[in-house]
Amino acid sequence: MTDKIQATINNLPVEVPAGATILDAARQVSVRIPTLCKHPDLDATAACGICIVRIKGSNKMLRACCTPLEPDMDITTEDPEIIQVRRTVVEMILSRHPNECLTCGRNQNCELQTIAADFGLREICLDSIVPDLPIDESTHAITLDPRKCITCGRCIQVCQQIQDVWALTFLQRGIDTRIAAAGDISLADSPCVRCGQCSAHCPTGAIVEYDETQEVWDKLLDPDAFCVAQLAPAVRVAIGEAFGFPVGTNLTGKTYAALRRMGFDAVFDTNFGADLTIMEEAHEFVQRFSDPDAVLPLITTCCPSWVDFMEKFHDDMIPHFSSCKSPQAMVGALAKTYYAEKMGLDPAKIYVVSVMPCTAKKFEIIRSKEMRSSGFQDVDTSLTTRELARMIKQSGINFKALAEEQPDHMLGAYTGAGTIFGATGGVMEAALRTSHFLLTGENPERLDFQKTRGLDGVKEGTAIIAGHEIRFAVAHGLGNVETVLTRVREARDAGTEPPYHFIEVMACPGGCVGGGGQPYGVTDKLRAKRAAGLYQDDQAGLWRCSHENPYIQKLYADFLGQPGGEKSEHLLHTSYRTRKTYRR
Repeated sequence: MTDKIQATINNLPVEVPAGATILDAARQVSVRIPTLCKHPDLDATAACGICIVRIKGSNKMLRACCTPLEPDMDITTEDPEIIQVRRTVVEMILSRHPNECLTCGRNQNCELQTIAADFGLREICLDSIVPDLPIDESTHAITLDPRKCITCGRCIQVCQQIQDVWALTFLQRGIDTRIAAAGDISLADSPCVRCGQCSAHCPTGAIVEYDETQEVWDKLLDPDAFCVAQLAPAVRVAIGEAFGFPVGTNLTGKTYAALRRMGFDAVFDTNFGADLTIMEEAHEFVQRFSDPDAVLPLITTCCPSWVDFMEKFHDDMIPHFSSCKSPQAMVGALAKTYYAEKMGLDPAKIYVVSVMPCTAKKFEIIRSKEMRSSGFQDVDTSLTTRELARMIKQSGINFKALAEEQPDHMLGAYTGAGTIFGATGGVMEAALRTSHFLLTGENPERLDFQKTRGLDGVKEGTAIIAGHEIRFAVAHGLGNVETVLTRVREARDAGTEPPYHFIEVMACPGGCVGGGGQPYGVTDKLRAKRAAGLYQDDQAGLWRCSHENPYIQKLYADFLGQPGGEKSEHLLHTSYRTRKTYRR
């Protein structure tokens, strides 16, 4: 059996690997076949019916997204009849879609809008049958508007197959088919972990982030509020996509400048919090690793969707979880204690906004009483990358022309280790660098731990530190977590050595660079480019290990005392509880 298949598309010869679809082959020879239901991350469902093509010798029109290319196929992707059929399909979709483009969160960034424009649709001859369905904002992380659903199934696929959450499903049949939380309950009452991957994969405005930009504008206009912003690692290499920059361009300095132009009184960096997280987490790991009676493996907790998923589906893993808060929560707590004390500010008037690649961060800031360890809510509002991009545009700021600026270094200086938190494996790599130092008094000879990097769903490796073998695993995309946890449970039940000492989990494929609040259109190619921008920043950094950050050292000397100390435990750590259980 040959590994390659040759065929012809619009009289263009094409050769593709066996198993490739007609759609794959067409893209290889730069032939565009429109589609609404197919996404590179997902299996083809052929749900939309727009990608029809004609095969010579057949009277049938086949759907290119799910039809494997066969040897010597002669394919036509465009002729008057094909175009008319596609046009009719789009008109049928639009007849069930509300005409609210101007007020929709996906305006000018909607796949349905784009296709309708490509076909030059100015009026719909079919009767409007837009369903009267309520909007679900119950999670305060994502907004589900089922009226705008085109039943492509992409959100369901990513929720069920990639994330293994099973919060979304189709209800009813035929023309009455609608998207809803499984069981027809509110999303907040469903297994939803607020990761936002449904919104990242939705082609329309049926699922978008819960918008909180107006609340932030109101605070920026409040003369009594001292507004503070913090910028997450993955945001800096993605926000440029909203302004025409190449994917992966690091725009840290420009984003600081934009935040100040918008009216923020201080600009911090969540990377500083990432360095602080590593100081606490590496200390916690070394303590457990050195104690034969301690619970191992230690599992990282920077990702709020993963924490929510664990509390709902895997609450038996709570003893393995690191007690460290996430970087955004640590910066928020310190802004209202350490920073307020140093600057003589009333913490009650400090309003902290985090800019995150993530919709679940909106939930994290209110998830437990420990998120008020400063005496106030540590982070007041969390915005996604998409929300910040809209605010910059609303401000009339020429983002491309901005000169780069620096953060407020007290809670803004960071190392390369803090930067790589935004890519899958970055937390593990940063933790290994500092764990090596804590165990040996020296930095590792090679700071790059290549086995933590890349887009494999589960990555495993070992690191030799002070003569000890440290086994680690990195999983991203919640559907990959089960593999790792099953191995841990099997060893625990058998009373044998754990397969790993340290585990990192990120809910979103690719880690935070592929977060549910990042710019639309993400694919593995884009995830890799965004991650590359973070690794380049790490390589260029003055300091590359979290323990080398002089502002972190000063924080401990002047305020916290030591990692794991009483004040650190109070401000920087949290606890977990079993939520409504969805064990299978």
